[in-house]
Amino acid sequence: MVVKRVDAEPVDVSILGEQLHFKTSGRYAKNRFLKAALSESQATFEPKDPKKNGLTTPVLLNLYQKWARGGFGVVLTGNVMIEHNHLETAGNHIVSKETWSDEKERLLKQLASEIKQEGTLAVPQVGHAGRQTPKSVNPTPFAPSAVHLQAEKAGNTYGPPIALTLEQIQTEVIDRFVFTAEKLYQAGFDGIQLHGAHGYLLASFISPSTNLRTDKYGGSAEKRAQILVDLYNAIRAKIPASTGFIIGIKLNSVEFQNHGLGIEDAITTAKIVEATGFDFIEYSGGNYESWQMDVTESTKKREAFFIKFAEAIKPHLKKTVVYVTGGFRTAAAMVKAIKEGSTDGIGLGRPITAEPDLPKKILSGQVLAAPYNSLEYDFMQTHGIAASQMLEAGQLPYSECHGDVCYGIFDASDEEELKNFYQEFLAYYKEKIRKLVEENIPTQGALLYKPRFQKSL
Repeated sequence: MVVKRVDAEPVDVSILGEQLHFKTSGRYAKNRFLKAALSESQATFEPKDPKKNGLTTPVLLNLYQKWARGGFGVVLTGNVMIEHNHLETAGNHIVSKETWSDEKERLLKQLASEIKQEGTLAVPQVGHAGRQTPKSVNPTPFAPSAVHLQAEKAGNTYGPPIALTLEQIQTEVIDRFVFTAEKLYQAGFDGIQLHGAHGYLLASFISPSTNLRTDKYGGSAEKRAQILVDLYNAIRAKIPASTGFIIGIKLNSVEFQNHGLGIEDAITTAKIVEATGFDFIEYSGGNYESWQMDVTESTKKREAFFIKFAEAIKPHLKKTVVYVTGGFRTAAAMVKAIKEGSTDGIGLGRPITAEPDLPKKILSGQVLAAPYNSLEYDFMQTHGIAASQMLEAGQLPYSECHGDVCYGIFDASDEEELKNFYQEFLAYYKEKIRKLVEENIPTQGALLYKPRFQKSL
């Protein structure tokens, strides 16, 4: 039960229930809601045994059963990594030649089937962490250029990257993305989303601050985006559009750093993406060097953190579906963004770890807004909350949740509950960082917090 919701005005939500047409693949999403990719960190992590590394777990199957019943048109999974030495975090799904097995195939088929229970499109996000691979996973990761990430995130630091050769771009990037896409297609997923945002490998190719190459993959905005064209064409050579397999991409609308991706480059990249044939673009922003979002008072009022950038880019796109993720909390703001032509679809992330069926409740008129969270704009703390809520949601299959997909998830709108959680989280986090720093054990998973109403059960 949600104690408090974000204040919201009544609004006709019918526009949110309209279908979206992906023109290249010919597929339709049943409504405008997108479950954005979230880093669950709940797959197996067995670095010494590749065949047991990056497997789907019962926690993930249970979790996606909840989102499958949440009323989304499209459900994106968290990062599915193309290579076991370039993870975003321990506990990522991994689909690579080294880790492939009959067991992995069986579990992925089960995951795809679970997500598609109510006509939702199942679309894994596929990526390579590049220079943002934690040092504890790989001290010398691949990147477009040898630009060292001088940052720390949740105790993780990052080693000096090795610039990819042209041959390695083919063998270690393009060929691996194709392998992963083929295996996911064969497992029954409806498509993939290439992760080209947040400073990971593909974003590093696109950004002039991290791509210093002078060959065909560096220089102008067009050349920096060439990797996207080559990836798309290589995947389509194996999985043609006639199969109905969707290919989308996540892009930064703008990077919050000097010499990063400016709006003109973002427009150029979007035009290239559309001309190449991508079905959809999801916009968000930021990277590991600068996670601050554009949370001005006007942004808070409009709710979507990246909407003004999407507004500048979207008029240049004629057929590509555009989603914006980040900040939407009320149905009124969602409806307004669509009616004003700022976006075609609404991406939801952290609000739907608290309430996996938020879209269904909005579309039915049951609620007008997401649960309230007093830490809304503290992105690192809300990350910890979301991670715990996902782990809680994954503890039981839907069949044991009394018909309530929110069963067992702690309510962060309850200030007393949030206070109790935070005390437990601090102790958990300190121990996690200690293991990383002193023992070089990669961070994985989340705090399994037991809500107050269950503590006596």
